[in-house]
Amino acid sequence: MIDMEAILHSLQGLPPIGVYAALWLVCFIENVFPPSPSDLLMLFIATLIGFGTIDFLPAVAVATAGSVMGFIAAFYLGQTYGRRLMEWGKLPFLTPESLKKVEAWFAKYGYWVIIANRFLAGTRAVISFSAGIARLQPLRTTILCAISALAWNVGVIWLGSFLGSNWQYGEEILRRYGIVVTILLAAIVLFVVVRKVLQKRKEDKQPPDSISS
Repeated sequence: MIDMEAILHSLQGLPPIGVYAALWLVCFIENVFPPSPSDLLMLFIATLIGFGTIDFLPAVAVATAGSVMGFIAAFYLGQTYGRRLMEWGKLPFLTPESLKKVEAWFAKYGYWVIIANRFLAGTRAVISFSAGIARLQPLRTTILCAISALAWNVGVIWLGSFLGSNWQYGEEILRRYGIVVTILLAAIVLFVVVRKVLQKRKEDKQPPDSISS
């Protein structure tokens, strides 16, 4: 269990450059060494805006730089070593099942998956590695990743700066958000599966002549 109060106390003792460095590291690490409570830590660091330790716009810029650089690092790791890392079996988030799921997303939604990346709790590292394995166009992927990271980080950092010492409410909001996203994704997957099953049954019931016509 992470002692957030102790972390906040330690961060308050750092100069602004130290806090920004911690923020960058938090956002970088989640893409390369998941799982990590990056959103909660970013929210927590953002509370220091209210204390005047750091400022909103530099915090957003640093967090987004960390997110994008972490994504790019994971992208090139996936592009260069992805299959071998998966076969190695030491990365619990990079399994054949998770890779197939994300590859199916890429096949169906294309680069929109990169835009949605930051908003999909629990799949960010899988998406960044899988994008490299799928050999998506690097420049386009980086731009879309930056847009996604910027939008998400603005929201989380604003929430942290707004709540201040009441950061526990933000923790609850993020927790509920994760639950809602998980339910929505499960519902979408279920809908797609059911629709395909019903469509298959309908095609099987049609006489051969009507299918060919």
